Amino acid sequence: MDKFRIGIIGAGHIAEKMAVTLAGMPEVEAYGVASRDRAKAEDFAERFSFSKAFGSYAELADDSNVDLIYVATPHTFHFEHVMMCMDKGKPVLCEKAFMANAREAEKAVELSESKGVFLAEAMWTRYLPFYRTVAEKAADGTIGRPMMITAHLGYPVSHKERIVRPELGGGALLDLGVYPINFALHMFGKDIRRITSHCTVSDTGVDMQDNICFEYEDGRMAVLMATALCANDRQGIISGSRGYIVTDNINNTLRADIYDKDHNLVETLHAPEQITGFEYQVRACIDAISKGLVETPFMPHSESVAVMRILDGIRAEAGVRFPNDGK
Repeated sequence: MDKFRIGIIGAGHIAEKMAVTLAGMPEVEAYGVASRDRAKAEDFAERFSFSKAFGSYAELADDSNVDLIYVATPHTFHFEHVMMCMDKGKPVLCEKAFMANAREAEKAVELSESKGVFLAEAMWTRYLPFYRTVAEKAADGTIGRPMMITAHLGYPVSHKERIVRPELGGGALLDLGVYPINFALHMFGKDIRRITSHCTVSDTGVDMQDNICFEYEDGRMAVLMATALCANDRQGIISGSRGYIVTDNINNTLRADIYDKDHNLVETLHAPEQITGFEYQVRACIDAISKGLVETPFMPHSESVAVMRILDGIRAEAGVRFPNDGK
């Protein structure tokens, strides 16, 4: 195989970011894009130099030339589109949040593992090499014993349809809250004793702001915030007994400043150059598929399901429900 042929389901903003990424990766071919509106797919294919445009998602999944399908539709459609692709034997990289709820995530993972078809969540920050660099620095004794994380992410996006509509899996949590949650899980793990949360719920019934606290069995704590109502610093801070690490943006960490306990800057780390950052998840999928695996170690099935269970619990506490929850 000269190039790994990739198709995209959906032609919105996040699909465009993936298209830009693929254009900078010599090892892949931007093969096909599918939209329910063929004209939209054709326009997307022309703008981003895709070989083919499809007027239905099934047409793309039926194409024998496709090696991997990236699902870039709204959260509440992920399950339907991922299951359709896997039923046809197509490996899938599904945009975050993985599904609308844990029940869907469990069923998707079950099909992947029973059919032997690759499936991964496109929680792209978990694939970034600099994420691992920061985690290693936090654990190597430089800041002493890490005891607390604070992580924030906010954008003024409450005007967007995908944010305010429950039938699209709207709210800050699935769109933005997954970033601080995954930051905490990557840095501190899943040995959580208790999760508490507070949410501001809109008149459409979705969460617009979230304040989440993880209490770990060993006394560590992660205080996490997400908002769709305003911009914030986007920082992730790992605090230890001898200092702390400040990362510039948990949505794509490019810089990490390391301070001692007296607040003196002692070291600054920088991420390697990247296309968009999406390339790392694509390469991880290609590597796993080439090895005959059904998941990638960067974001294994168990981790995606665990995150969905956390999201379900937070939504339940706030009384936020999606139509998918009642199926």
